[in-house]
Amino acid sequence: MRSGPSNMERVFIGMGSNLADPAEQLREAIKALSQLPQTSLSGVSSFYVSDSLLPGQPRYTNAVAALDTALEPLALLDALQSIENGQGRERLERWGPRTLDLDILLFGDRLIDEPRLKVPHYHMQARAFVLYPLAELAPGITFADGRSLDALLAECPFQGLEQLQG
Repeated sequence: MRSGPSNMERVFIGMGSNLADPAEQLREAIKALSQLPQTSLSGVSSFYVSDSLLPGQPRYTNAVAALDTALEPLALLDALQSIENGQGRERLERWGPRTLDLDILLFGDRLIDEPRLKVPHYHMQARAFVLYPLAELAPGITFADGRSLDALLAECPFQGLEQLQG
């Protein structure tokens, strides 16, 4: 999935927050993504609200952003973690509440299997709060591992999601 100049790749970033005004956290993250070096923001999905995967946590607000970037995957991951940290992200417990979570879902046509980064993102196939926003930006896309978004959507009901307006 090359886009724009030949050194740019289309990347999809999953965004989520369930602390400290989640919608505002996502808006601030979008601003930060638009300012990354060698990167341009090409689109943002609607915001969606969903229950936490773990009981007792606040509801999450999620979205997906599309970027065109010349950054290498681990450099982009470092930049995303810097944005998370700048917005108060604390990694106290796995899948715990968070001010901001930024995940590389897809990185061009690459399959990435690094200790710090797996692409396509390893849990996205079962997460409606990732698949439905992604479908707004890349309907009908086929991932580098051969899975199609349409097939994943057919197995992952919209149930439990609330699309925010405006």
